[in-house]
Amino acid sequence: MKLSQLLWGVAFGLVAAAPAMASEELIKKARCVACHATEQKRVGPAYKDVAAKYKGQAGAVEALSAKIRNGGVGNWGQIAMPPNGADKISDADLKVVVDWILKL
Repeated sequence: MKLSQLLWGVAFGLVAAAPAMASEELIKKARCVACHATEQKRVGPAYKDVAAKYKGQAGAVEALSAKIRNGGVGNWGQIAMPPNGADKISDADLKVVVDWILKL
C-alpha cells in the first residue's frame, strides 16, 4: 500500500468519524447522558433502541425532535422525560443529534 493511499484512508476515517464525535459532544453538552447511553438502558432508553423503534417510520426526525423538545411519558415506561428547550439544545444541534441517533 502506498503512503498516499494510507493517508487518504486515515483522513477519510477521521472525516467519517467527525459527525459521530460532534453528535456525542452535543449530547454530553445538553446533559442527555444523565439518562441515556448509546448501548444500554439507563433511566431512559438506549439510543440504539430509539433508533430501532423509529427505523423506517415516515416523519421519524420530526417525531423524535418533538419528543426531545416537549418531553413526555409513556413511550418507554412511566418515567417522564423532561422537555429540552432551545436554551438547553439549539434547533441546529437537535437536528444533528436526532440524525445521529436515527442512524445507529
